[in-house]
Amino acid sequence: MAGNLNVIQTANAAAPGGHYSQAVSHGGVVYVSGQLPVRANGEHSADQPFEVQASIALDNLLAILSEAGLGPRDLLKVTVYVVGIEHWPAFDQLYAHYLGDHRPARAVVPVPVLHHGYLIEIEAVARTAHKEPL
Repeated sequence: MAGNLNVIQTANAAAPGGHYSQAVSHGGVVYVSGQLPVRANGEHSADQPFEVQASIALDNLLAILSEAGLGPRDLLKVTVYVVGIEHWPAFDQLYAHYLGDHRPARAVVPVPVLHHGYLIEIEAVARTAHKEPL
């Protein structure tokens, strides 16, 4: 890729299923592509309960951040696509467990359907430059 755009790739999260990267960084920011609840070994989980799917998607997100040398406290913005807004409370509880007291900006967007019949997809933006304390 051109310029200062760096591709971030880890075997600890699901491999991209199309023409995109797990994440890219540029100018002190990491952009994480939407993470479906596909296990790192490629195993699909669309038949699993929502909480299992959400945990897998969050695990993928954190594995990609880790590959970039980052953690949950570096998240700036998270967008969550959820099939069935009734899953929002369960997601919020899991999300709080994964992020602890860190509260990045977030949007939970109800959608009618996601690829392969999944119930959740998570994308995020994180910082690489630690000039501003959280």
